[in-house]
Amino acid sequence: MSLLVVGLSHRSAPVSVLERASLAAETQAKLLQDTLAAEPAAEAAVLATCNRIELYADVDKFHAGVAELSTLLAQHSGVGLDELTPYLYVHYEDRAVHHLFSVACGLDSMVIGEGQILGQIKDALALGQEIHTAGRLLNDLFQQALRVGKRAHSETGIDRAGQSLVTFGLQQLANGADTADWARGKRALVIGAGSMSSLAAATLARTGVAEIVVANRTRARADRLVEILNQPGGTGVVARAVEMAAVSDELTRADVVVSCTGATGLVLTGEAVADALGLPFDAAVSTVEAPAAPAADLDRHAAWVENGSAPATAQAQAVRRATVPAQSTGPVRLALLDLAMPRDIDGAAARLEGVRLVDIESLAEASADAPMAADVDLVRTIVADEVAAFGAAQRAAHITPTVVALRTMAADVVAGEIARLDGRLPDLDEKQRAEITQTVRRVVDKLLHAPTVRVKQLASEPGGAGYADALRELFDLDPQTVAAVSRADLNDPNRGRS
Repeated sequence: MSLLVVGLSHRSAPVSVLERASLAAETQAKLLQDTLAAEPAAEAAVLATCNRIELYADVDKFHAGVAELSTLLAQHSGVGLDELTPYLYVHYEDRAVHHLFSVACGLDSMVIGEGQILGQIKDALALGQEIHTAGRLLNDLFQQALRVGKRAHSETGIDRAGQSLVTFGLQQLANGADTADWARGKRALVIGAGSMSSLAAATLARTGVAEIVVANRTRARADRLVEILNQPGGTGVVARAVEMAAVSDELTRADVVVSCTGATGLVLTGEAVADALGLPFDAAVSTVEAPAAPAADLDRHAAWVENGSAPATAQAQAVRRATVPAQSTGPVRLALLDLAMPRDIDGAAARLEGVRLVDIESLAEASADAPMAADVDLVRTIVADEVAAFGAAQRAAHITPTVVALRTMAADVVAGEIARLDGRLPDLDEKQRAEITQTVRRVVDKLLHAPTVRVKQLASEPGGAGYADALRELFDLDPQTVAAVSRADLNDPNRGRS
């Protein structure tokens, strides 16, 4: 079996495709179950964030695996396969490991070095464990990815290169000014009360806004967030919660709006923003949709499959540039930060006089132009070293059940010969019998020690996967015994959990 990942992200697809391909929690679980039911896959995990959807699987057939995973992504995301295919990338075996480790370190994020991805990887692993689609390979892979990400943040200055999307987004809203100076005294409206919205509220409080209003579909969650913001000894910000129905009224008083909900439609329409500012709204103004994928892009997918990876297409890059909202000019009366996927705020709002809108798409553009920190090179070195170590460990682990089965067979042979000796020499006392038994066991252990140690070393090297097969053939090991050892290891309740 071999590791395969098929996915799309902000690097390969425009937001207009990403937001339509977003997966709800229940959809993710169904996707994993259907992946496991498909013939090529033995394990599966899905990493779904606001700017990426990736399906990881342990497959026995590469081409069939790519086709099946691509089809499943299309079916569960609701985007047709022909439309989705040009934006998909494929990574296989070591390249798939390298990709996930890079993602865990924040090297593949919109904002290089951001650490929120670690929590999302942890959630992806937890889901796979909960519904039993993550087996030994994916448990090991995702656990190691978490360790690599933590190592990168603790051993390098990658944190200096990256920030959260919230911090980066607020910097873009400030448009070159000091964020604290820009935010001081402003009134902020936060729509949503999930993890990203909570981070946004806390960040706004630290930057010095005067007031934060939290609106959420479930009022109790908004109340809890406000209670945290109003804790004694905090930032001193005034915070209050409102119902979602009050958003229109609060919009008329807000200077800054941050929205990150799980809604499938727009939370703030261009017309609502215009009404709040007392401006006319042209209903013909709308966001740019992605153009249809040319046939040439579909043909190129076959080439991506052959080399194991796919770059972002020129079409995707052009669409990304085209869909960044065209900002109005003049003084900013209302700053909008949309961190949702699918988007919460109509892109048409950016064309209103006095409105500045920053969304996932414009953040991607801004981060692409940002200078890379020197520590990024150090992180890349860590990733390369960890990929090599993970590959060696996996190859060594692959032969372990065979070695255990060999030693089990040897122990059975010893036990059988001792039983035979008891029948031939029934007058042996217990001391004599114990000494003979120990001697035979030492002989067998010494004969097996060097070959088993050496075969583990050889198996950990590139191209060493065949040593397990050779060992099974040479010693005529029962395949069912080897499989039983593998299953026992996989079902160990202490394996793959932190």
